[in-house]
Amino acid sequence: MSIPFHARSNFQTLLRAAADGNLALMECLDAQSGSPRYVICAVARDGADYVFTPFGHLADGNPYNAYLPPDPDNPAGFVRPDAPETAP
Repeated sequence: MSIPFHARSNFQTLLRAAADGNLALMECLDAQSGSPRYVICAVARDGADYVFTPFGHLADGNPYNAYLPPDPDNPAGFVRPDAPETAP
């Protein structure tokens, strides 16, 4: 599975912001649920103003339970905990 260009570009921007010390962690509200989210933002200047560009939020709880990793045996798939085990 290929990571799309926009995601790779945003990741490079995030790395540059981190290298320059221009990252912030902001408490925001989720636009859909209204729940608090802790958002990773790049910080830039626009004249005398600061501009915060959100890149994503930190996972609530255990992040290992929030995501399914790519399946090393299937380039188009993901490892699912409910998938049946196959004997070698």
